[in-house]
Amino acid sequence: MSDNITESVPPGRRQGLQRLLFGGVYGSVLASALVAALAHDSGPEDPGYDALWVLLAAVASAAAHGYAHAIAHRTADESPVAISAVRSMLTEWPLVVAVLPTTAVLLGAYAGWWTEGTAEEAALTINTVALFGWGVWAARVAGRGWVAACRVGGVDMLLGLFIVGANVLSK
Repeated sequence: MSDNITESVPPGRRQGLQRLLFGGVYGSVLASALVAALAHDSGPEDPGYDALWVLLAAVASAAAHGYAHAIAHRTADESPVAISAVRSMLTEWPLVVAVLPTTAVLLGAYAGWWTEGTAEEAALTINTVALFGWGVWAARVAGRGWVAACRVGGVDMLLGLFIVGANVLSK
């Protein structure tokens, strides 16, 4: 049995897999950065507003990224630009899905299950672990063995830890 997972992914599906991996990593980093910024908000705690803000920022980022792709490829596609742009924006759904755990823990704070500070710490932890997972998955899909994939996941996780560290140092 081969250790190369890419052999099991048909060529037509690789682009979708790349978008999934990109969206997962981008969304995890975006959610972490937004939560770190929320921790320094000088206003009153409002985790419901914060959850909405994180989700809307992800939707805006996904739409901007999809639109940029549509504009960059508009000459290569025969469909009208508006249809192509909407289609391209909709393919960015993994970025939005990746911020849902952060949104959920902030909504938990809004419901009174824990404090907003606890929700922010949980979100940073979840996103850091998710970055490790995204890195491992991407490396495995690229055909790397488990040890190499864990190294890649560890490097990706360092990005999340950098955000956590920056958050701690700026308080």
